[in-house]
Amino acid sequence: MTDESGSGYLLHRPRRLRGHPRLRDLVREQRLTVDDLIYPLFVYHGKDLRREVASMPGQYQWSLDRLGEAVAEVDELGIPAVLLFGIPAHKDARGSAASLEGGIVQEAVRLVKRQAPGLLVITDVCCCEYTDHGHCGPLTESGGRVDVDNDTTLPLLAEQSVSHAKAGADVVAPSGMMDGMVGAIRAGLDGAGFARIPILSYAAKFASGYYGPFRDAAESAPSFGDRRTYQMDPANGDEALREVALDLAEGADMVMVKPALAYLDIVRRVKDRFGVPVATYNVSGEYAMVKAAAARGWIDERRVVLETLTGFKRAGADMIITYHAPDVARWLREG
Repeated sequence: MTDESGSGYLLHRPRRLRGHPRLRDLVREQRLTVDDLIYPLFVYHGKDLRREVASMPGQYQWSLDRLGEAVAEVDELGIPAVLLFGIPAHKDARGSAASLEGGIVQEAVRLVKRQAPGLLVITDVCCCEYTDHGHCGPLTESGGRVDVDNDTTLPLLAEQSVSHAKAGADVVAPSGMMDGMVGAIRAGLDGAGFARIPILSYAAKFASGYYGPFRDAAESAPSFGDRRTYQMDPANGDEALREVALDLAEGADMVMVKPALAYLDIVRRVKDRFGVPVATYNVSGEYAMVKAAAARGWIDERRVVLETLTGFKRAGADMIITYHAPDVARWLREG
């Protein structure tokens, strides 16, 4: 029996290629490896701190004097990169602590580079962890509505990025979804002699309900309102492609889709349209749901996590930011 083209495809029996585990390995289309992983770390002010985030079991806020414990684990497991978030002792309306030479992230970068020189250090660039109101830049009021002042925020992001580069960051990753942020950061880096530093832009970052546990970890929940005036509407796919195109035109070297699980169509579209390196962020809510279900015995955590991350790769992701990274590295090592 053949199809209308006479090709004989209707005679194909897919199960023939599934009967032996080694044959399944040979015909596998996607392979998840430790080299795909980026591990987020939360660095907290103070001393002797390793505080578990209640809504993210197995994830911690680390003080600088204990951050080396986490770095040693990441390095030993062969995870190639970390993404640093900082929670400073002092917050104000402008997020001034974000750009300090001795700021929490800047010191964390130096520590990682001393302890694990081969580890790739990516820094989150945003103001939300540093402002006393929890929004992603200084505020302005117009027509009775308070919102982030986009253009006032841009030089602050550029200054923050330069301070990270001076500390030794390998990549900066702006996440605030301000219009023009990539162009401002690229100009700032280039003007300060850091033209070699690439930008991984959170280009398609959606106003998602999956972020809740992260805001516990980074202590960055808005004190009023939400972030829908600058993060993307979850319903908009075409707009995501326009955002990516704008960031690439401004000088982004890599782009990110965040969150991951509900936005794999966007990952695929971005990869197909632009062909640039694409990251996806397996965010806190996705992590917490898996942990909660696994703790109740409803799912096999290892199987579900590996299946999910493989799905990210199948959708087109080149790199995956995930809180599961240490566990995944161990599972892949075990085979």
